[in-house]
Amino acid sequence: MKTDSISKYRAFPVVDLPDRTWPDRVIDSAPYWCSVDLRDGNQALPVPMSVEEKLEMFEMLVQVGFKEIEIGFPSASDTEFAFMRRLIDENRIPEDVTVQVLVQTRRHLIERTIEAIAGAPRVIVHIYNSTSALQRRVTFGDASREKIRDIAVDGAKVVKELVPTIPQTEIVLQYSPESFSDTELDFALECCEAVMAVWEPTPEKKMILNLPATVEWTTPNVHADQIEWMCRHLSQRDSVIISLHTHNDRGTGVAATELGLMAGGDRVEGTLFGNGERTGNLDIVIVALNMNSHGIDTGLDFSNLSQLREVYERTTRMTVPERQPYAGELVFTAFSGSHQDAIKKGLDRRKTEEDAKWGVPYLTIDPHDIGRSYEAIVRINSQSGKGGVAYILDQEHGFDLPKTMHPQVGKRVYDLADQRGQELGADEVGEVFREEFTNVSTDLVLVDYELDHHTDGIGEVACKAAIELKGQPQMVEGIGNGPINAFVQGLEKAGLKDFTLTDYRSHAVRGGSSSDAAAYVQLRHDDGPILWGVGIDPSIEMAGVKALVSAWNLLHAQ
Repeated sequence: MKTDSISKYRAFPVVDLPDRTWPDRVIDSAPYWCSVDLRDGNQALPVPMSVEEKLEMFEMLVQVGFKEIEIGFPSASDTEFAFMRRLIDENRIPEDVTVQVLVQTRRHLIERTIEAIAGAPRVIVHIYNSTSALQRRVTFGDASREKIRDIAVDGAKVVKELVPTIPQTEIVLQYSPESFSDTELDFALECCEAVMAVWEPTPEKKMILNLPATVEWTTPNVHADQIEWMCRHLSQRDSVIISLHTHNDRGTGVAATELGLMAGGDRVEGTLFGNGERTGNLDIVIVALNMNSHGIDTGLDFSNLSQLREVYERTTRMTVPERQPYAGELVFTAFSGSHQDAIKKGLDRRKTEEDAKWGVPYLTIDPHDIGRSYEAIVRINSQSGKGGVAYILDQEHGFDLPKTMHPQVGKRVYDLADQRGQELGADEVGEVFREEFTNVSTDLVLVDYELDHHTDGIGEVACKAAIELKGQPQMVEGIGNGPINAFVQGLEKAGLKDFTLTDYRSHAVRGGSSSDAAAYVQLRHDDGPILWGVGIDPSIEMAGVKALVSAWNLLHAQ
């Protein structure tokens, strides 16, 4: 922003609350949750959801575990009205779920809403009117405080008057001083107290006071101060549920909600993945999973987050950003080599500490717990490291590389990624590994190999191997204490041993053919270089011999 534009803006006033207590509190239990996807989220869509799409979304929200769901604005359109009636007439509302409807504080709209909800077991009727000084001045033409307060009072009176007309439906009143975030606190309190005086809530039959950050004007700590101030000054705090409804204009909707809960909030309204007007509502998935990561049971089940995302994207036609916490495509992906190495070490450690509390570097939550897979955690580009490559080969392809082989393979893979200037997928990493390190037959080719276990030496075996060296066929023979050692002795007799075999290991290839074995041979050249080669074969003995050939070829390609 240009310097000459700054003067048009002013700082947001702080709350006079020197003895605030919320900074010393911690979140140790879950609030009441209310999904507003079908109303606040839906009304913000370029193409609103159809009735069928809303039904699918409603059923998904029920499966997640929401007990309060704002389903729409029945007085706003025939579609919204029809959706409400369909839920009721087809008995689609579970006994433990309360639906919520929104309506302005105007008699004919409230009457239409009451008509829409008749027959539902329990409904939250959410009335609202704008209360901020800015709204009073601009939207309502310098309306007085008294006039705005009376609008709220009149709305509450109409709802109370109509309650007896639908005796089979229990009504819970919710009132929002809309634009609470920039309403003078004393006036917001005045409006809430006036509505409470009409409704007469009790500790046994509470009403809901929703204090929305309709526009996020300031930092989250000021929002927390506002919530604590209201909680302190309400005359019947034990007779109301304080509900939070943050927006995300400044990108701090989650933080504002968490601090608002510390400040005394009891209930949270939000949407899946933060859908909503402007920069959106609170992402209720983030807040709930943040609590899960601290060991708090929220009552919401996001164990199949990828499926929820699929339904959400299909029905709303919106897209979850790749970096969206928990749900984004890349949030469990590490490109940095140091990150990849730390993640792999953490996951390996988990294998021997299954009962330990979660503790993996860079991962605040176990991806498995939300239906994500370790397969997507580490991906490879030119910034990747040896640990990430080894992790991909282990998890995706079943190769448990020796630790000292990681740098050799890692460098080749990320050098290739650098040459291509792009990320390498897991399949491409596996392809590079197989082509460049496994069963390598360049200068030295193993054509045939015979092993004789019946030699004169006790515990020794003899081998006869047909090889080609740079295209020229020859035979090598040797005796040793095993197939690999016998072949090494044969290469020495043929004048081809200019190395020392320094390490060998093998294992069955996980995820591949049940008969496949992988062997790893490390050779030290007489001139100094040390390299690994890999062999794969149904026979563990032949896998070892092929690994030796691979290592010899790689060593002599230097």
